[in-house]
Amino acid sequence: MSVCSSRSLLSAVTRAAPCVTSTRGYKLKSSNIPLAKYGGRHTVTMLPGDGIGPEMMGYVKEVFRYAGAPVDFETVQLDPTTDDYHDLVNAISSVKRNGCAIKGNIETKLNRPDIKSRNVEMRNELDLFVNRVHCKSHPGVKTRHEDIDIVLMRQNTEGEYAMLEHENVPGVVESLKIVTEPHCERLCRYAFDWARENGRKKVTLIHKANIMKVTDGLFLEVSKRVAKDYPDIEHQQMIIDNCCMQLVSNPWQFDVMVLTNLYGTIVSNLVCGLIGGPGVISGSNIGPRYAIFEPATRNTGSKLIGKNRANPCAMLNAGADLLNHLGLKYHSDIIKSAVDNTVNVDKIHTDDLGGSATSMDVVQNVINHVKMAAK
Repeated sequence: MSVCSSRSLLSAVTRAAPCVTSTRGYKLKSSNIPLAKYGGRHTVTMLPGDGIGPEMMGYVKEVFRYAGAPVDFETVQLDPTTDDYHDLVNAISSVKRNGCAIKGNIETKLNRPDIKSRNVEMRNELDLFVNRVHCKSHPGVKTRHEDIDIVLMRQNTEGEYAMLEHENVPGVVESLKIVTEPHCERLCRYAFDWARENGRKKVTLIHKANIMKVTDGLFLEVSKRVAKDYPDIEHQQMIIDNCCMQLVSNPWQFDVMVLTNLYGTIVSNLVCGLIGGPGVISGSNIGPRYAIFEPATRNTGSKLIGKNRANPCAMLNAGADLLNHLGLKYHSDIIKSAVDNTVNVDKIHTDDLGGSATSMDVVQNVINHVKMAAK
């Protein structure tokens, strides 16, 4: 059983679709298409995803309306249950047209190896090479550890998520882990640049080079080389299993962390759990031209559908990150502040934070703060 690469799969779908051509007869490249903005308003792709995603998107629209954010949404639905990828092509085309998106998690069927993950395909096709998650403790949320402030830089397009698997003979399966020097360097430089621009003092690379000597060994080697160009920033390296123990016992030693794709998804969930769970923290998927914003832990929350119990703060924070990305800092700050006041001052908490508030209670409180700030 052979599984073709993600890029050839999407290329085949694209070839089957009508080509976009100008009157002169040449194809329009995405790099030549200006991002959509009409009458001073930004058009943004909205990908509701599965589980509680559609409900959360409704809250985002409502809060944006009260904040007066000049944003219009182009909603694209994705169907992860089919091997027909035209919906994925439409979503990717929309993001290329609009430049950015807000996204709920798209569930991937575990029992269908023939169906590619739309989450991974999208990140690969849009070259969203880094997933940045800022994990910071909330004073209004009671947790075992306080004053955690860690920024995770996860490799987003290579590593263990290459989705290149095949069965040589019955019962023998291989999975390829792809690591390239240019992509490692790009990620490491992004992390060091971000650390310098934001006053951070230390960057820690997380790896398993003691076992994966070639792949993670390359990642570690490139990181050490890049670190020499940033003498003002301390560089450390740590093995992933020790990293997980250190995060639980002494998380304050970490500042900025650089991780491979698989280690990044594990550690991001771990750190989010330390500071309150999946309902609060947002994540940004960043590339040279495009960006997608979503909750940090990428959970679908399927068990909470329609129960008015899901925490909307992570998606609202993702919306605020989106506005900041668009240069709408005023609107972004209003929403960020409203969510912060709701969680830390008013302490309107849903079940996941130990409270009894409903989703609508949280959203209404956020809207009340937005209305007061926008007067």
